[in-house]
Amino acid sequence: MAFFSKSSVAGAVVLASVLVSVASADDIYIAVAGPMTGSNAAVGAQMQYGASAAVDDLNSSGVFLDTKIRLIVADDACDPKQAVAVANRLVSDQVRLVVGHFCSSSSIPASDVYDEAAIIQISSGSTNPQLTERGLKTVFRICGRDDQQGLVAADYILRHYSKSKIAILDDKSTAGKGIADVVASRLNDAGLQPLMRQSYMAGEKDYTALVTRLKREAIQIAYIGGYYTEIGLIVRQAADAQAGFTVMANDPLMTGEFWAIASGTANGTLFTFMPDATKRPEAADVVARLKASSKSPEGYTLYTYAAVQAWADAVKRAGSFNALRVAKELRSQEIETVVGQVRFDAKGDNGSAAFVVNRWRDHAVEMVE
Repeated sequence: MAFFSKSSVAGAVVLASVLVSVASADDIYIAVAGPMTGSNAAVGAQMQYGASAAVDDLNSSGVFLDTKIRLIVADDACDPKQAVAVANRLVSDQVRLVVGHFCSSSSIPASDVYDEAAIIQISSGSTNPQLTERGLKTVFRICGRDDQQGLVAADYILRHYSKSKIAILDDKSTAGKGIADVVASRLNDAGLQPLMRQSYMAGEKDYTALVTRLKREAIQIAYIGGYYTEIGLIVRQAADAQAGFTVMANDPLMTGEFWAIASGTANGTLFTFMPDATKRPEAADVVARLKASSKSPEGYTLYTYAAVQAWADAVKRAGSFNALRVAKELRSQEIETVVGQVRFDAKGDNGSAAFVVNRWRDHAVEMVE
């Protein structure tokens, strides 16, 4: 296999797990796996944009000489069983990297499949700590963890809402309940007992009963661990009911689809996310190219791009696509990416990851602190 001299080839996107018949012996397949359909499809689109742009740039750079990187796009719809089926198909397709999944409830069971098959998995959005707490050698995440993110949210509440009536809600998902538990625990440790702690059912359209209870209890801030579709509906229905509370939530709110659902009622909604990578100078060229092709660089787009970037850097240093060698190189040193320096620790977590508090305001996101 030849590496590292210059050539110019175009990246290819292959839908689902169907491999094109024109693939040559030197083609290497990687995959982006996430919710390409369903209620979280806007995030899946972000991941696909980032992975596709990274593959195009990697191929045009000629880093791998005559080896063309081809991209498989795999849809798990944020369903754990579907994610495991996707993982098994990708193993059969002999992919060398899976960027994904997004929902932690999908990433965690899929990670067992990838680890057993010795395939590198780098998630750009799965924040539940359990993804990397099981000693899996080939599993990484480029985003932060909920035991970081939840503390940032809780500390913000402690600073600004310590005298307020607080509710903590979750959608019963691995990620949603996990981060809500972190927030609740931090508040309790600080001596602040939320007035309400309740779960709701994801996938519903009417949250009137929940909103009515929040209004009756005179809640002033509701922390919600969940996903943008349901949280958008809760925010809109709360405004319609004149419930008068502020919503704070987790990272899935970093998508324009949240604004589309909640519309102007989203104004003032708080959420945590990683620092805005679109403003980094090293991301400027990628951001410009994405915008020129009418693709938004928001949310997880650049973090997905960075996952491919980090893998390619490790492959280059390893001189091999072998997963164990690549995993060793991923952990060996800091890697420069479009989201800044990435530093994977022994568990596979990015030690450089951090979270900030943001606010939705007039169809745009502004950093609060």
